[in-house]
Amino acid sequence: MKLEEIAAKIRPLDQKAMEAARVHWNSIAKPLHSLGKLEEMVIQIAGIQGTADVHIPKRALVAMCADNGVVEEGVTQTGQEVTAIVAENFLKGETSVCVMCRQCGVQVFPVDVGMAVDTKVRTDLKVAYGTRNIAKEAAMTREQAVKAVEAGIAMAVELKEQGYQILATGEMGIGNTTTSSAMASVLLDRPVEEMTGRGSGLTSDGLQRKINVIKKAIRDRKPDREDVLDVLAKVGGFDIAGMAGVFLGGAACGMPVIMDGFISCVAALVAKGICPTVADYILASHVSKEPAAHYILEALEKPAVLHADMCLGEGTGAIALLPILDLGLAVYHSMSTFEDIQVDQYEELI
Repeated sequence: MKLEEIAAKIRPLDQKAMEAARVHWNSIAKPLHSLGKLEEMVIQIAGIQGTADVHIPKRALVAMCADNGVVEEGVTQTGQEVTAIVAENFLKGETSVCVMCRQCGVQVFPVDVGMAVDTKVRTDLKVAYGTRNIAKEAAMTREQAVKAVEAGIAMAVELKEQGYQILATGEMGIGNTTTSSAMASVLLDRPVEEMTGRGSGLTSDGLQRKINVIKKAIRDRKPDREDVLDVLAKVGGFDIAGMAGVFLGGAACGMPVIMDGFISCVAALVAKGICPTVADYILASHVSKEPAAHYILEALEKPAVLHADMCLGEGTGAIALLPILDLGLAVYHSMSTFEDIQVDQYEELI
């Protein structure tokens, strides 16, 4: 599916299905709305699936893996080679998110959308061998940005065809908090200092160097905040582009897609900038420890469920949402109604 076709495929949520789900929640023998966001998520998924009979047993994590040329500016604690090592560990089931996925019944699909080297991770959707250094030139061409977004769309379509019903977004790419901070600063029109954190453990000197690099990149590249693809191409990353495509593709295929943390949320901003309706298909998982996270969630109008100070990435926050969602679904499907127990139903108070 091409990017220019995507908006036509993303339809408004099914309001009848949502209302039916809301009526069912209100019929369950408990105080009205007392499960809060758990109820809201089920209602949202009903609108996405077009039925109040909500089920999501087959679930996948798509981990977009890519390298970032800006690493050569000393903005990270670890070297670029770590991207490839962790990406292959996805295949071995040896990363943090893999452990969580086994617990939650989620299949992991790593994708090389732009790593600096080839590995055993699938490369058929690879756009290039890493981005260029944003401190010196644009990260990628606009054409490459579009191709990377389309890689994510292709993954969502492929998984839909395999019967998956819900997707989680994840990533691996040393240096991607730098590109994400740059994009967030531009798209939200906020100071770089507010948008930039320590990533995987920078010292105070390292953090200041990272801030200075981002400021220089924005000053020299002059990304147009009204054009999300321009921002993506000039100061972004292939992993961010790929995840934006997963959000778009998931929405086009009628699947809910779970945001992870900071980097994933920036990708969601890109997706929403391309097609605003995509936001209706996105579930927010957690508020990342990265300083920009809450600003982005506010911009997306997506209050998160979890506040756990997580900042690991890989999709760990997105997967952590699933047990909570499963608990909500268990009540939704299994609990007695007021009619079952012959008690008068609660009424909405005006």
